[in-house]
Amino acid sequence: MKLLSVTVGPPREVEWKGKLVRTSIFKSPVKGRIRVGKLNLEDDKQSDLSVHGGIDKAVYSYPSEHYAFWRKEFPRGNLEWGGFGENFTTEGLLEGTTHIGDRFRVGSAEFIVTQPRMPCFKLGIRFNDPGIIKRFLQSGRSGFYFAVLREGEVTAGDSIELLARDQQNLTVADIANLYSADASNQDVLRRASELTSLPIAWRDYFRKRLWKPDN
Repeated sequence: MKLLSVTVGPPREVEWKGKLVRTSIFKSPVKGRIRVGKLNLEDDKQSDLSVHGGIDKAVYSYPSEHYAFWRKEFPRGNLEWGGFGENFTTEGLLEGTTHIGDRFRVGSAEFIVTQPRMPCFKLGIRFNDPGIIKRFLQSGRSGFYFAVLREGEVTAGDSIELLARDQQNLTVADIANLYSADASNQDVLRRASELTSLPIAWRDYFRKRLWKPDN
């Protein structure tokens, strides 16, 4: 497993549907080593902290393996690493095999997987196509967020080392699929609602969908 690219970017204002919108989805590649803090990478900043950023969303990671699919979907998009607003573009880390709670070392920093990415309208700004939000969700190519367990430094080309596999055995794909699925799979819903590595808002959402026994 490998870190292919590191990208960061400050907020900027862009025009979208006749209004100015503040967004940090446009990222640029970093040359050399960069500091990873508890809330973000150096020189990176989230625009709307009510839905982005924070301890559980410090670093957004996206699999490089998905780019071939999206380049076919957007053949004129000149889609380079960082095109989905990710900080890390990786090789060998996929939603179907990476578990919520898995721990990794990259460079001198350590990370834990916390949740899939649920896109907001700003992904539509990035691609100049509001329809991509639905296509992104349906594609199963969400990427995922890391929380930072140990601050340190990373650079493109670093290996990604698995430190510990979460024993609850729920993948990023499991959680993303469960979010929009019906409530028939109560066993998985219950497991997700008890998954301590998953942020509390996600656990509360799954807990509310559990069937209550008849009184």
